[in-house]
Amino acid sequence: MRFDMRSWVLLILLALPLSALAGAKEEKRAQDAVAVLREVQSVPDIEIPRSLLSKAYAIAVIPDVVKVGLVVGGRRGKGLISVRQSDGTWSNPAYIAITGGSFGFQAGVQSADIILVFRTQRGVDNLVSGKFTLGADASVAAGPVGRQASASTDIEFKAEILAYARTRGLFAGIALDGSALSIDYDAIERVYGKGTRPRALFEGRVKGAPTFIVDFRDQLEEQTAR
Repeated sequence: MRFDMRSWVLLILLALPLSALAGAKEEKRAQDAVAVLREVQSVPDIEIPRSLLSKAYAIAVIPDVVKVGLVVGGRRGKGLISVRQSDGTWSNPAYIAITGGSFGFQAGVQSADIILVFRTQRGVDNLVSGKFTLGADASVAAGPVGRQASASTDIEFKAEILAYARTRGLFAGIALDGSALSIDYDAIERVYGKGTRPRALFEGRVKGAPTFIVDFRDQLEEQTAR
């Protein structure tokens, strides 16, 4: 039987593990998330207070949440979420999606980078159980930044999730009530393999990960060191 070049390429691809074929979109999403964390936390006056990050139960980073629709405004984006392990390290991240109405962005802003700081386990449990709505299934508040941290209200510190957005080079807390979070199972399987579930990732039962996943975990370690 004769094989042309395309046949050989197909056979080679089929022989590779799924993790080696992780989609380019998933890799870029992780790389963008690393860049967002690094850039935001590099400016002391606008960074998320280290005192909050060091106590976070989970952190989600959703780069480039875009405006969709013309008559009825909406937002949509995809990102990653990691959970802190009992030993203080961060889990392999699960891929997530966010959708919803207006996020209160500046007029004319078409996209924003979103960071969510989960302060309790309940919000993550709700996410794993199915799509849930911020403000309804878990309390959410605009998070304090930089020197504003000391002036934060009791409401902010009682919220289960603190929300932040970077738009046009600005970074501040943002109201995200009504936005829905959900697990992106297709992206998870493209990166980690068929049948992989977020709970297994969060509990450390999935070993091995592509370099871009390790880079995301390392950036979380760097930015949340106690």
